[in-house]
Amino acid sequence: MNYELLFSFLGSAAGCVAGIVASQRLTAYRLQELEKKVDRHNCLVERMAAAEQDIKSAHRRIDALVK
Repeated sequence: MNYELLFSFLGSAAGCVAGIVASQRLTAYRLQELEKKVDRHNCLVERMAAAEQDIKSAHRRIDALVK
């Protein structure tokens, strides 16, 4: 039996599997980072909506004082 062929096949298979695992880990990491960014963005949107309501309320109070 040709052991060189068997060893080269096993080496190639191991390298291929290692590459797939590394790629999957990187993809999972990048997806987690993207989810964190989306969460921060959503928090900002919620805070801006609350700030807009406060601004509208302040404008109403100022208008009431001016009249």
